[in-house]
Amino acid sequence: MPFIIALSIIGVLLLAALITALVCFFRVFYFKNPGPLKDGEYDIPEGRIYEPYREKMVGWQKQLRSLPYRSLEIKSHDGLTLRGRYYECEKGAPVEIMFHGYQGSSERDLCGGVFRAFKLSHNVLLIDHRAGGASEGHVISFGVNEHKDCLLWIELAKKEFGNDVRLILTGVSMGAATVMMAAGEKLPQNVKYVLADCGYSTAKDIIKKVIDEMGLPKDLLYPFVKLGARLFGGFDLEETSPLDAVKHSCVPILFIHGDDDRYVPLKMSKTLYEECTSDKKLVIIEGAGHGLAYPVDSKKYLDALEEFDLKYL
Repeated sequence: MPFIIALSIIGVLLLAALITALVCFFRVFYFKNPGPLKDGEYDIPEGRIYEPYREKMVGWQKQLRSLPYRSLEIKSHDGLTLRGRYYECEKGAPVEIMFHGYQGSSERDLCGGVFRAFKLSHNVLLIDHRAGGASEGHVISFGVNEHKDCLLWIELAKKEFGNDVRLILTGVSMGAATVMMAAGEKLPQNVKYVLADCGYSTAKDIIKKVIDEMGLPKDLLYPFVKLGARLFGGFDLEETSPLDAVKHSCVPILFIHGDDDRYVPLKMSKTLYEECTSDKKLVIIEGAGHGLAYPVDSKKYLDALEEFDLKYL
């Protein structure tokens, strides 16, 4: 009888662990992608910090929709069709491959980035991550799978634009984490530098921060988040990280971060900058919240990029 009771207790605990991991998976990694917006619909990030820039962001999205583009797509290593749009500013110019943030879309997070790139005479390949925009999928992996997708987009860019195409990897928030993780891989010489705008140091760090802000026990819950990723998402959340990648990056990295970022703290970019082993620069935009560095101080942002262009392009 005591043996049966012990087995029953173990069974209940295992079931509770599985249920907790499943709940964590759906809360953190699963995303029901709404797909591209209809005409007249515009997606602005939630939060009061974005309200002063709403009109500007809607204007960028309207303008972006009016531009001609070419649709491109790849097949991911796990069979998803991922889609992007190519906007040409100048024939033969460098191409920025741009990646958006968590639960976002290329249009929402990078509409301003396209016009910023045009100011520098850069062409743009605008990517919808898996589970975002026009791409397939429902699972977000905080850059683990996304950076593998990034490597495939680089190969497609070489095929589409020629073996001598000059590439810049650009990302905002989780997109920044994605391009930093890619920088830790063996990249072709086509990739001239990486722009990491408000990226986090590790998925573990940012997830535990959010759990803590929800008033929940982060050290108790995080193992279930990691277990949920493994069991139900099919990936190891700690397989790699931006922090690991920048420690052996051979590609120059421009870190940009707002000092009023309350979602991904500035200290994360400072840590990444300190640990980065390649050529690097950290630009801090005063008064900028999460993802708002360019709207807040466009001149400082452009000046930093022009400096990198002169050095590496």
